Formats: sequence, C-alpha cells, structure tokens
Amino acid sequence: MATETQTKNVSVNNFEQCLKCSICTVYCPVSAVTPLYPGPKQAGPDGERYRLKDKEFFNEALKMCLNCKRCEVACPNDVHIGDIIQAARIKYSTQKPKLRDMMLANTDFMGSMASPFAPIVNPMLKLKPVKGILHGVMGIDKHRTFPNYAHQKFETWFKKEAAPQQDQYRKHVTYFHGCYANYNYPQLGKDFVKVMNAVGYGVHLLEKEKCCGVALIANGLAEQAKRQGEVNMASMRKAIAKGHPVLTTSSTCTFTMRDEYDHLLGIDNHDVRDSISLVTRFLQQLIEKGEIKLAFRADYRKRIAYHSACHMERMGWVPYSTRLLRMIPNIDFVMLESQCCGISGTYGFKKENYERSQAIGEGLFQNIKEVHPDCVATECETCKWQIEMSTGVPVMNPISIIAEALDVEETRKLNEK
Repeated sequence: MATETQTKNVSVNNFEQCLKCSICTVYCPVSAVTPLYPGPKQAGPDGERYRLKDKEFFNEALKMCLNCKRCEVACPNDVHIGDIIQAARIKYSTQKPKLRDMMLANTDFMGSMASPFAPIVNPMLKLKPVKGILHGVMGIDKHRTFPNYAHQKFETWFKKEAAPQQDQYRKHVTYFHGCYANYNYPQLGKDFVKVMNAVGYGVHLLEKEKCCGVALIANGLAEQAKRQGEVNMASMRKAIAKGHPVLTTSSTCTFTMRDEYDHLLGIDNHDVRDSISLVTRFLQQLIEKGEIKLAFRADYRKRIAYHSACHMERMGWVPYSTRLLRMIPNIDFVMLESQCCGISGTYGFKKENYERSQAIGEGLFQNIKEVHPDCVATECETCKWQIEMSTGVPVMNPISIIAEALDVEETRKLNEK
C-alpha cells in the first residue's frame, strides 16, 4: 500500500523510473476484464517514450483507464503511471466532450438545476422510458441507477439551521463538503457537523466552493477543472490563514485537490496541500495524540464491512478510518478484500463502459454478499452508488457511522475537561 510520503514531491512524468516489471498490469482492474486496453505499463511509461517523440503515437484506448491508481499502489518504484496516462489524455486526445460528458462532469450545474425540483426529478430518472431516452440519445446506460437529489442543499441547511459555530467553540475547522453532500446527501454534511461539534470544534464553510473537478478531468474538460481548482485553492488559503484545517468527507475529492491539482492541472497547491485532510484521518490523529476522546452508545450494534476505495489506498489512509471504526465497542467489523468497484465516477454511467464497469466490480460484489453485512463502509460516494445498485446492501460513509454510534453528550463532557 502506498504511504503518505510516496505521494509527495514526485514529478508526474517520471516514466524513466519504470523497471518494466509489469506488476502494474497484473493489478490493473481494466486489463483483467478486456484485452482492448493496452494496460498501464504500455499506456503509461512505455507509451510516453513514444508520445514525446511523436504525438501520433497517442491511443484513444487510454480512455478505458479508470484512474483508480491501483497501478501506482502496486508499483515498486513509485512511477506515477495513472498520472502519466491522464496527462497524455489531457495533452493529446482529439476527441471533444459530448453533451453527455459535459452534463455528467458539471456536477454543480446539474445539482443546482435538479435540487429545487428533486421531488419530480428523482422519480423521473427511475422511469424506463426516461432511461431508454438517456440510453439511446445521450449514451447513459439504461441499467445505471442515478443517485437521488436532495430538495434542500447542505449549504442551505447549514446557513439556516446549523447551531452557531463561531462563538460556541474554541477550535475551528473548515469543511469542503463536495457536490455529493451538497446536492445528493446532505445528511453526510450534518453528520460531519455533529461529530466535529461533539469533540469541541466549530465548523465553517469555504468562502466559495466549486466541485473539485475530478469529473471534469475525466471527461476532457481540464481547463474548466483548473479554473474551479484555483477558486478552491484561493478559498482554502483564506481558511488556513485563520488557522482552520480544511477537512473533507470524500476520498476522491481529497485526492484530487491534494495531488491531481498539481500533477495534472498545474495548480500550485504546495502551501495548501498538507492542510487538506479527510475527517477520519484528522480525528484519528487527534485521538492518537490524546487531544480528543470519543464515547459510544452501549446499544449500538452493526455488522460493518469496510471497502477500501481506490484513492484511499493511493493516499495510504485506509488505517485511519478502520482504526476509528474499530473503536466502536459492539460492532462486528469485516475488512473486505481490496478490489476496485468499477464505477470510477462518471465512467460507469456511460453506455460503452457499463458492462466493463460491472465486470470489474463483480469480485467485490460477491465478497460483500458472502459476508452478509448490515452495511458497507467507504469514503467514496460513487463506490456507494455502485455497491448499493449491484448488491442491494446499504453503504455509509465512516463519519456517518461514527455519528450514528456516538454518545454525543458523553463525548462533549469528555472533551470539555
């Protein structure tokens, strides 16, 4: 598994470090299900040697790459294989984004449009005729289940209903909630606020937040992703200047802002990167330092299977979440075998990718069904959509499980001492 230090200060175009051992191809979930993909070694470091000489060597088959980073986790010499592939797509691809791609990638726009009409939009997206039109006209696979939109955005709830944060707490954090918590599942943001307030931290939002841009990068809209990334970095600098760490609840948003902003978009984030952290990592580090304590309900019981999201593995942060979950006294914790779920954000929504996406995730789906959990825990929202659709098992973010199991009053008392 990659460590935190492995992801720092390494040039994206370090193909010369490749040992040609091909272990990346062995661990590639795409190569395992189709011979049409060249594989990470050929598409990454091998192909880059040729592309630098002549751009005509670029192969559009590189779009099959999930950007899951499992090749990078497996690499014994820390070659940024996935970054090399994605950078090549940004630089050399001549295929223009389709209307479908732009719709899937612009999550802020689609969320803002859909949320006010959520009671109408949600049932409509489940209708077979609508799915048929999306399949035939837009190229969004008819088998794919869409996540529901919330009628009230998290930002709206926070501004109207969250308890005052500035004066009631001595310590403060700023929350990058992301599109999923804002438009699809505000309860995740509410759970974040509940836990942080219980351990003595006031929560604030960024002055201005944009989608992290991961879907834009994947769909050929890197320039727009860069513009949005610059907005996020400027807002985060203001928060950090106040002494606020920037916390997240999404593994992919976190990884994108910490690593892909620099590697793929050329955004200078060196002064911000180390202040961006997933909330489970932040809490677990505070617990290990003895700075906070958590108390849990004695009556909370649940069988929880933990799925290691791909970008969590690349950051090396899986142990933070699993240690935190294992602190809950009466849970039955199961560590699932590390496997990609196959959805990779918008990848699995596309008609040309759907069957491949499901084939990649089949091993994980079977593993989940075999252990019969009450729920699956993971930090990736699109993994949640894929697992729930393909297994019928509910999926929760670890911070939501912590919020559900937490004895809030006792935790407050412990952290007031």
